[in-house]
Amino acid sequence: MPPIPARHKVSPEIVNLADHEAHARQHLDDNAWAYFSGGAADEITLRANRSAWEALPLWPRVLRPLAGGHTRVSLLGRTLAHPILLAPIAFQRLAHPDGELAMAYAAAALGAGVVLSTQASVSLEAVAQAVLPDPGRGPLWFQLYLQHDRGFTQALVQRAEAAGYEALVLTVDAPTSGVRDRERRAGFRLPPGVGPVNLAGLQAHTATALRPGQSALFDGLLHQAPTWDDIAWLQSITRLPVLLKGVLHPADARQAVAAGAAGLIVSNHGGRTLDTAPATASALPRVVQAVGGALPVMVDGGIRRGTDVLKAMALGASAVLVGRPAIWGLANAGAAGVAHVLRLLRDELEIAMALTGCATLADASQALLNADLPQGGDLSPHFPVGSHDLLQIR
Repeated sequence: MPPIPARHKVSPEIVNLADHEAHARQHLDDNAWAYFSGGAADEITLRANRSAWEALPLWPRVLRPLAGGHTRVSLLGRTLAHPILLAPIAFQRLAHPDGELAMAYAAAALGAGVVLSTQASVSLEAVAQAVLPDPGRGPLWFQLYLQHDRGFTQALVQRAEAAGYEALVLTVDAPTSGVRDRERRAGFRLPPGVGPVNLAGLQAHTATALRPGQSALFDGLLHQAPTWDDIAWLQSITRLPVLLKGVLHPADARQAVAAGAAGLIVSNHGGRTLDTAPATASALPRVVQAVGGALPVMVDGGIRRGTDVLKAMALGASAVLVGRPAIWGLANAGAAGVAHVLRLLRDELEIAMALTGCATLADASQALLNADLPQGGDLSPHFPVGSHDLLQIR
């Protein structure tokens, strides 16, 4: 048997997700590194996503029965082996030639859900065909950006349905791109052979003729930006549940419930759109409180440890999504690298559960984060962390 190429093996020096990031830098050129690692503007939100999880303490309980525990959760009518999904990330073949196929294979092997980006560099049909037959796989969802051509959007939704995707995840927090300084400094461009293959055939949007003094953004591009009316239209053309990704404000969360959304993903786009937007760990309990259990709430942004996953569940999340760490694993070792990232997170989650006295994730209440709360207690009206109030709900 020929030796396994180095790019398909995980280095023994990699023992956590930070190691994956450090090693991935060796495999990615400046162009790809700027795209995947950078955030918007001064990257304040990018850093805050991480520091917010770190600032939350875990208050362990001891001498609790733990035998027979598990990480299973229920989500949209399915029982999942664990609450970790892979977030949608565009152009994954920038990180590894196998791109989204490797990502999906790894997710299926580890029982993780996967959300395929509209801007995937592998066809949505190829990804679905690769993983749908696996009985142990997690959910397979399709992330959607509404296109200026509604006919094209409807055809794309029909393709996702026909291919076997089980939900649509509509990104709602990016009517325009953020100010990404790293990408501009690197002169980011897609190399030959990498592109949004699922958007093939989409005609370029004809720019609106502008008068002197008009804004190319407000008087041009944003005429095509989605609104709440488009949520209703999308629901009318599909039989799939529609989740909204990019909700931070409690008022938007309540409106999403009223609009019949099937679920929410608390996200600030990984800090890539609006800089100084709140960290997702801060927004999560506000959104959970706003929806009042009416629909599942998930969260992404800055999750790098199993303790972060446990904290998210304690704050009311139904599941978490990870993005950049999966890309670092992909860059390091293809599908094996992504699988290693998922395995690390799940192992760390189990250890964190055992060390806090949680036999199941149903035991992970907000009392884990506040010693003054009874088991099962809620953060009301706010939960102070250190010298600042990270989770104040107004």
